[in-house]
Amino acid sequence: MIRLLGYFFGVACVLFLGVAAIIAVYLSNVAKDLPDYAVLSTYAPPVTTRVHAGNGALMAEYAKERRLFLPIQAIPDRVKAAFLSAEDKNFYNHPGVDLTGLGRAILVNLQNFGSGRRPVGASTITQQVAKNFLLTSDQTIDRKIKEAILSFRIEQAYNKDKILELYLNEIFFGLNSYGIASAALTYFDKSVTELTVAEAAYLASLPKGPANYHPFRHPEAALERRNWVIDRMVENGYVSQSDGAEAKQQPLGVTGRTSGPSLFASGYFAEAVRRQVIEQYGEKALYEGGLSVRTSFDPQLQVFARKALQDGLTTYDERRGFHGPLKQIDTTADWGKALADIPALGDVPEWRLAVVLAVSDDSVDIGLQPTKDGGGKIPAERERGVIQAKNMQWAYRSAAGGKTAKSPQGVLSAGDVVYVEPIGDDSSKSYRLRQPPKVEGGLVAMDPKTGRVLAMVGGFSYSQSEFNRATQAMRQPGSSFKPFVYAAAMDNGYTPASVVSDDPLEIQTGNGQVWAPDNYEGEGGGANTLRFAIEHSRNRMTVRLANDLGMNVVAEYAERFGIYDKMMPVLAMSLGSGETTVLRMVSAYSVIANGGKQIKPTLIDRIQDRYGKTIFKHEERVCEGCNASDWQSQDEPNVVDNRETVLDPMTSYQITSMMQGVIQRGTAAGKVQLGTRDVAGKTGTTNDEKDAWFVGFTPDLVAGLYIGFDSPSTLGRGGTGGSLSAPVFNEFMQAAVKEMPESKFVIPAGMNLIPIDRKTGMAAMQGDPNTIIEAFKPGTGPADSFSVIGMDNTMAPEEILKTSPQANQAVQSGAGGLY
Repeated sequence: MIRLLGYFFGVACVLFLGVAAIIAVYLSNVAKDLPDYAVLSTYAPPVTTRVHAGNGALMAEYAKERRLFLPIQAIPDRVKAAFLSAEDKNFYNHPGVDLTGLGRAILVNLQNFGSGRRPVGASTITQQVAKNFLLTSDQTIDRKIKEAILSFRIEQAYNKDKILELYLNEIFFGLNSYGIASAALTYFDKSVTELTVAEAAYLASLPKGPANYHPFRHPEAALERRNWVIDRMVENGYVSQSDGAEAKQQPLGVTGRTSGPSLFASGYFAEAVRRQVIEQYGEKALYEGGLSVRTSFDPQLQVFARKALQDGLTTYDERRGFHGPLKQIDTTADWGKALADIPALGDVPEWRLAVVLAVSDDSVDIGLQPTKDGGGKIPAERERGVIQAKNMQWAYRSAAGGKTAKSPQGVLSAGDVVYVEPIGDDSSKSYRLRQPPKVEGGLVAMDPKTGRVLAMVGGFSYSQSEFNRATQAMRQPGSSFKPFVYAAAMDNGYTPASVVSDDPLEIQTGNGQVWAPDNYEGEGGGANTLRFAIEHSRNRMTVRLANDLGMNVVAEYAERFGIYDKMMPVLAMSLGSGETTVLRMVSAYSVIANGGKQIKPTLIDRIQDRYGKTIFKHEERVCEGCNASDWQSQDEPNVVDNRETVLDPMTSYQITSMMQGVIQRGTAAGKVQLGTRDVAGKTGTTNDEKDAWFVGFTPDLVAGLYIGFDSPSTLGRGGTGGSLSAPVFNEFMQAAVKEMPESKFVIPAGMNLIPIDRKTGMAAMQGDPNTIIEAFKPGTGPADSFSVIGMDNTMAPEEILKTSPQANQAVQSGAGGLY
């Protein structure tokens, strides 16, 4: 018997050693292919790039995986407790694998064998880290063994808090949200520190299956799972019985925060920033790098700019008549679903889609588009309103050129889908008819001292068209380019009192044709000063000046100001026939506004990487003494302005003064009214009135815009910069400068202010009603004789009226039309 027992014992030992050897070989083979867990020490997950406005408000987020990395020290204990209770209550006690939990899971699975129930898992948080970071999600024995081995090694290499930090920042929560910080914002629009017990419990319930506990598709299952987590938190001693019971009574409270720009009307600006970041750092840095981008965007100025341009576009469009309904739907049944499925302009919240239900001679009954809830459901109640005849009279005229209607019945019919805007509050149920305009435009506002772009509107609606007309549309600036011709002249010996002929002229072109530039509406004639020429936008005078100055000089100035990269030195370009963008024109005017200093237009103030290190900064000026450790009676810090001087400060003031005249008595007279504030600007209208421009500035703010069709065509008679664009500039500026301190244009030291005759440019006689104070550089002044650019004769003042009809006209008249 003893020998038999010994025999069996020996066999058992051999078998045991054999099995152990097989297991050892198997584990050795599995272990040799394991990934290096040391990479966890340099963990840098894809993190969301966040774009902020100048005031710090969040404007946009960009990510392939919406994740914000949060160190474990910043995660509240109640949030940690929720995840430990839901996933691994023994986390701080086991060595990487919870043998107790594993045994329990095996027992449960054996009991459920053949029942069809899903097997119960026993993965610890450490095992999930190993799987998520280093392994695949394959359901195989090999993968589970590798997971366990890696878990033991990870536990030996890192402390528990580090492992939990990796887990909470990596896991997927649904709704394209990764990591606890992103999930808190996505589901509750809160930071992690603001989460309640109930909210933390719900987030902790999601890693098991985000789709199974979707807050809108499966609210009952989501609530049940959340309450289970709360019960586990109570059971594990993290939450008291009373607090747990109170938390279970709370609703899910999911807000469903969207991933789009969170600042109103920021679409065009945010997209321009996105493009710039990709251009500088690449797509990977934008969508995975976790950059923090601080922009120059001013939310309040953007609202003003958007409203001003939209008002200008809709005013022009409605004057041309009604384009017709957006589409037709059936109103005999429930029209709510059909109307709810039509996409509205999301960035024009003042307007709502509506369907015409009935039409009479004096009103239109409408049904308003229902607003879907977070789960995409449409409420059963249908909201209605009315459009009175007086609130849609503009639509009686058809934009297609048809007959003019006499009442709403000739414009709309039942089933027509249109846009409406409420009059007064919503309780009045009274609306006016609206329509998205066919005409478009772009507007930019900039700080002239720094080049920071404060507001940008690229069209009527970003939802309707993402094409940014402020930065991407290449348009002819027309007469808004002329100030740079005159700036080149002022820098090269001319004065605002220099006189140019305004008589008709013909120019022989290189191909043998004749070009005969004319003034708007053909007005003009005689001779007048350069001030008069720019105030009244005289084409013939500008061409003569450019010809006398030399187009190579004009081209060099245009390139120096950044209007064109390379300008053809042909005379037609002096009238703004080249193509450029609104942003470039506003940047060029900013140089004039700031006294001639070069600026680099920018949408971005600063970019920081995921660790907070600044990798880009727009401000390049040096502050001497700003970083002193203490004060030792030294002078105040001095910011050294090392920017290049693009234009003589005296020339800048001369051009500014001349453009003040544009607003006071020229082509924008009566269109821009800012009270006692100093303001200067220039209108621009291209051939056949295809583009209408206005660019202007105060000492602290520059703004410019154009209005025109995307496929250039005439705006119609009177579609000029003065009539269409100047009022938009005025509306924006009135709102923008309201809270700004009032300042004046600075007259450079040494400049001489001399009274002259506004017609002849010579020194004014005492009591002359045509006197104007003109700015002259040192060594210059009013002419002693009447010399006309573009004419061969020069004569003394007393001979002017006797022998020169042109000079006589210059003295006696000089009035001209607007342009």
